[in-house]
Amino acid sequence: MFFSIIIPLYNRPQEIDELLYTLTLQTYTRFEVLVIEDGSTLDAKEVIESYKDQLDLHYFVKENEGQGFTRNFAFGHARGDYFIIFDSDCLIPSDYLSEVNSYLLQHHPDAYGGPDAAHSSFTPVQRAISYSMTSPFTTGGIRGSSKNLGGQFHPRSFNMGISRKVWEATGGFILTRLGEDIEFSIRIHSMGFKTGFIPNAVVYHKRRTNFLQFYRQIHFFGRARINIYKFFPSTLKLVHFFPALFTLFLIFTLLMNALGFGVAGICNLLLAVLVLLIFFHSWSVNSSAKVAFLSIIAAFIQLTAYGLGFIQDFWKRIILKHS
Repeated sequence: MFFSIIIPLYNRPQEIDELLYTLTLQTYTRFEVLVIEDGSTLDAKEVIESYKDQLDLHYFVKENEGQGFTRNFAFGHARGDYFIIFDSDCLIPSDYLSEVNSYLLQHHPDAYGGPDAAHSSFTPVQRAISYSMTSPFTTGGIRGSSKNLGGQFHPRSFNMGISRKVWEATGGFILTRLGEDIEFSIRIHSMGFKTGFIPNAVVYHKRRTNFLQFYRQIHFFGRARINIYKFFPSTLKLVHFFPALFTLFLIFTLLMNALGFGVAGICNLLLAVLVLLIFFHSWSVNSSAKVAFLSIIAAFIQLTAYGLGFIQDFWKRIILKHS
């Protein structure tokens, strides 16, 4: 099977350098790489040139449209039987394509996704963010795993593959951002295509490098969930409200403490239990007290950022019915 690896890029030459290097180490070599510069002001042309002799590499420069439509652009230029989408902040293990090829030949899914993990080279903050995004104590536990909310696995675009026939039938992404990959996955299912989760198709997803960037990204995710609701109302589940409810509870706790009300003690105890659960679980996963402490910060940022983004667009687009 021949793969087309598709990577949208926006102002991240260092990230694409690290990603392309990991692709040179693949044990399965029947693939091409398409890097699409999506209106970057800081381009990666020199980086791309340095890999021309090591990879079947194709570089395109276009006006900025966002990652969804940029992937569509790449689909139209791809030669593969199967298209694989990565975010530019991923590192790919050397056996990734071998694992994917074996799974596809055995199970024949029309689309697939895989998990993400923290690489040993990640900073403590990146490891904490990675933990938070996959922790059972945050909504991150449903991302990049076989767990799902509606009986179907929905691949995410940091680690996602689709067959050529899926591209031809769907036309690709109809949103360019704000949950474009979730909408695409749901639409793939609705058209009767089979999806699969490949547990060994792991990528090391660097995500954001500091907590401010992480907050902005997750706030965007919260808003994206409401955007998906506008297309598929039935996909909005009770669990999607959890970060918003947690955020309101946190605000309530701070207010009760400020006013000196007795109920603050119970609220504080509940938060303390959550903090301890996150700390000791992260410590057991990461073998680092520092990462465990940072995981508490990451988890609270994740829950409140998603919650505030969710509340913002829920109020604006559902209650007030603004577009």
